[in-house]
Amino acid sequence: MSDMNKTFFLRKEDRAPQWWILDAQDLVLGRISTHIADILRGKNKPGFTHHTDGGDYVVVINAEKVKLTGNKLQDKEYDRYTGYQGGYKITTAAEMLKKHPERVIEHSVKGMLPKNVLSRQIIKKLKVYAGTEHPHVAQGPKELKLKA
Repeated sequence: MSDMNKTFFLRKEDRAPQWWILDAQDLVLGRISTHIADILRGKNKPGFTHHTDGGDYVVVINAEKVKLTGNKLQDKEYDRYTGYQGGYKITTAAEMLKKHPERVIEHSVKGMLPKNVLSRQIIKKLKVYAGTEHPHVAQGPKELKLKA
């Protein structure tokens, strides 16, 4: 029997995650979010397995300088509910970029992941920072190049 007849399944102990760093300056939010989601899930690797977390870590810097196309800065709204009466809050993308720029990218990437228990584990591998400083220098992240 040859190995041609065996299906490959990535085991948790066989995974070897890498660290990637992405400079989000002047990049379009939706386009970088799809790339980030694929890397976090491990879809960019030949040994991708749906039910195993085989992805890499992604560090995003300069989240405050990400671009939104069209009128999304004014028209796009993020809503939440505090749990209290009359506690429905709506924030525009421009306000969110000003106050919490890292949440814009986190929200975008989280929406592109599957809605299951594994995605809650996968989203923890995304590290987003508003400026250029980040505490993950010791992991030696490789630079991720994406077109503007």
